[in-house]
Amino acid sequence: MKSSVATSEVAQPYAQALMSIAQSKNLTDEFGNDTRSLLELLKNPETQNLRDFLANPFVLGERKKNLLNQILGSDTNTYFRNFILLLVDRRRIILLEDICQEYLNLLRQLKQTVLAEVTSVTDLTETQLDAVRSKVITMTGAREVEIETKVDADLIGGLIIKVGSQVVDASLRGQLRRLSLRLNNA
Repeated sequence: MKSSVATSEVAQPYAQALMSIAQSKNLTDEFGNDTRSLLELLKNPETQNLRDFLANPFVLGERKKNLLNQILGSDTNTYFRNFILLLVDRRRIILLEDICQEYLNLLRQLKQTVLAEVTSVTDLTETQLDAVRSKVITMTGAREVEIETKVDADLIGGLIIKVGSQVVDASLRGQLRRLSLRLNNA
């Protein structure tokens, strides 16, 4: 297992370099979209073979580059594509997911955007997501809110909003747990 602190220390400069390129070419949002798409692919449980292939030190860099070129497609920005291929040359492609996460963190800082992780029993409607955005903007004072949703049937009802280290537990499971603690302490 790789250490998250050591990984972050290596991924951070690469993410900053990608941000520097994006800012110099006025492509921060485009790189953000490409990064999100790549992360979505890498986090998909069905693509474990892809992650294993990229992480395998015995696979030639040219084979990795060919696969990445196919994955990225022709509509991916040339600067972004070259950056990803450079990671193969520098033997840092194993850190691709971490570098993408760090880039998105830098992009959020640049745009004064916060990430809200919202867990609910069912998928939320657009109206409900707008209400969550308003609540998070009020809580944090951010300009914009990016929402990642998760579904967890164990919540019974309600939702949990996590922004950084702040957690708002408005779930029925959380309310029952707090009630149980009060009754046990009484």
